[in-house]
Amino acid sequence: MYAIIETGGKQYKVQEGDVLYIEKLNAGDGESVTFDRVLAVSGDKGLVAGTPVVAGASVTAKVERHGKGQKVVVYKYKPKKNYHKKQGHRQPYTKVTIEKIQA
Repeated sequence: MYAIIETGGKQYKVQEGDVLYIEKLNAGDGESVTFDRVLAVSGDKGLVAGTPVVAGASVTAKVERHGKGQKVVVYKYKPKKNYHKKQGHRQPYTKVTIEKIQA
């Protein structure tokens, strides 16, 4: 059984036991979170697609930890004008483990 969920502006295909790195959530380590925006569910009855979400479907996950991704360096310069600017960014993420898919 798998489901397609939407969180943080992105879509993920998940199964029970999957580990995901998603956009940062406001939940503590070890807490359980529920994703209600389930776009599709595939199970014994076949694929059920929502319009836009499947009514009554939810996916439960456990927050493992929070962290930051690898650094992305942005460098801007203007030739012949002695202007340059270097900036770094590390995107925060949340590591979750999918526990249960309800449809």
